Amino acid sequence: MKLVVLGATGGTGIEIVRQAIAQRHEVTAFVRSPEQLKPFAGQITVKQGDLLNSAALADAIKGHQEGGHEAVLSGFGPRVPIAKEDAHLLRNFATALTAAMQRTGVKRIVVISTAFLFKDAILPPAYLFGRLFFPGVVADASAMERIFAASGLDWTILRPPQLTDKPHTGKYRVREAHLPPFGFKISRANVADCFLKTVADPASIRKVLGMSH
Repeated sequence: MKLVVLGATGGTGIEIVRQAIAQRHEVTAFVRSPEQLKPFAGQITVKQGDLLNSAALADAIKGHQEGGHEAVLSGFGPRVPIAKEDAHLLRNFATALTAAMQRTGVKRIVVISTAFLFKDAILPPAYLFGRLFFPGVVADASAMERIFAASGLDWTILRPPQLTDKPHTGKYRVREAHLPPFGFKISRANVADCFLKTVADPASIRKVLGMSH
């Protein structure tokens, strides 16, 4: 597929890029700091810009290759803790991105969010934990999800629990609308694996997925 990766210099984003190349996808990375993607020189297209700039996003998503891009993968997710000036960062990002996608006609998007939004999770008590310790993350990620849900796009939202730097195994559990029981952690590499499986799966459109080891 022809994919646009956002947040491509973050821990999960770099894994998405690495695995997408390995699977022979064509990748355009839209990033603020292209120098971090030097290891992939010659293998991907890099566009520099601000994730809150809707016009720049639209230009990157539209692409200039025959047929344009087919999907957007956003590894730009919640940061803990949130700085005061970033209180509405994800909401503003979702507003800019949905407008950009509607302008370009690219409809498919897979977005990373957070397991803190699973209200029914008991082991771990994800929502309770998030509300107690990271209320800013819960509020901003909730606002982001609402914008995608109302966008008319073919979205899938991935809500992982705590992310680790453990290796890519391809062994993890996925549940629709729920966090897997005892779903405490998952590696960024396996979240990237889930991104690439999900984007190609029409059954996941307009679904929220929980995943964990």
